[in-house]
Amino acid sequence: MHNPRGAVLRAFGERRIDDELTDIRNDDLRTSDHDLRGKSGPSGNGEPGEPSQGEPEREPHADGQSEARSQVKIVIPADRSMVSLLGSGDELLHVIEREFNADIHVRGNEITATGNPAETALVADLFDELLELLRKGTDLTADAVERTAAMLRAERGVRPADVLTVGILSARGRTIRPKTLNQKRYADAIDKHTIVFAIGPAGTGKTYLAMAKAVKALQAKEVNRIILTRPAVEAGERLGFLPGTLYEKIDPYLRPLYDALHDMLDPDSIPRLISAGIIEIAPLAFMRGRTLNDSFIILDEAQNTSAEQMKMFLTRLGFGSQVVVTGDVTQVDLLPGQVSGLRVVQDILDGIEDIHFARLTSHDVVRHRLVGKIVDAYERHDAQERRLGAANSGRPTKRKHSQ
Repeated sequence: MHNPRGAVLRAFGERRIDDELTDIRNDDLRTSDHDLRGKSGPSGNGEPGEPSQGEPEREPHADGQSEARSQVKIVIPADRSMVSLLGSGDELLHVIEREFNADIHVRGNEITATGNPAETALVADLFDELLELLRKGTDLTADAVERTAAMLRAERGVRPADVLTVGILSARGRTIRPKTLNQKRYADAIDKHTIVFAIGPAGTGKTYLAMAKAVKALQAKEVNRIILTRPAVEAGERLGFLPGTLYEKIDPYLRPLYDALHDMLDPDSIPRLISAGIIEIAPLAFMRGRTLNDSFIILDEAQNTSAEQMKMFLTRLGFGSQVVVTGDVTQVDLLPGQVSGLRVVQDILDGIEDIHFARLTSHDVVRHRLVGKIVDAYERHDAQERRLGAANSGRPTKRKHSQ
């Protein structure tokens, strides 16, 4: 059984809890930074000295005030590889050092963190989670370490190791998992509700996780078919000028759905499943007049539906079916004056039983780290534009006097 938060192994005591962590706080061990580096100590042999008594060490502030500093010592069990924990060439250790405002030193299988109490406590929690991830068979990466640290800072009462080890679908030699707490909540909502709306910026896994859930439901025979649809709306380009037949014109708009399928199914089986009607990929306009029973239905890029199209789509729901609607309301490609059906539906259906709205943010972006920063930058810019617009609209306009 995993030890709860705060259950620690004392460095020089005899009681051992789970043989994982040693936490030596100010009342157990106080050494100077000089001692921590192993350059000197009461014993004279370069090892840290015995626990000393007295007030907690305090670091002077620029304003003359002092801040208490805490020391946490983490002892990694002998059966755990330090390379798997800290990375080749200490790659993961460098990530941890960037994530926390604490001095982190490694000697053998002992890790010591020194800094303010809040930061050192988070460092101890982080290594607790990383050890749990390793125990569950997860290979640590820089991305996993960063996400674990972010979850520890943002959430209380949630274990990052429990989030990052949830398997949604095992496909083509790898397991598809949520990478953030909001993604896990989104995946859990699909299991619990008939209709789920996933609203968030690009790169947050909205469509990908929905596709994984759809494939899993098909494999488990919970549904008889998967229906994937998108509105064929141009993003600054004109569909009519593309060469080829109607299907050839539409294909580029549906290509992201094909790409996700290729990640989750044997590519050779996809044409067969499509030919048999088990998987259907079609523009939203093709849904009109149908009743979709025993199906897992995904409407992607739903921000480009009109209010009428959204109503039409949702009323296709038949018995034994499940619907996931995904979209990003900050990237609407509709003509000026048209209202996005995804924006309107939030007010219309909010609070209805068995319908869930999952909202993802830039913190849930799982693409290149710059994508999240780009999303945040655009949100700040849009907010500034709205403020300027509101300010300008409130100004009295000057009247032009005729000469």
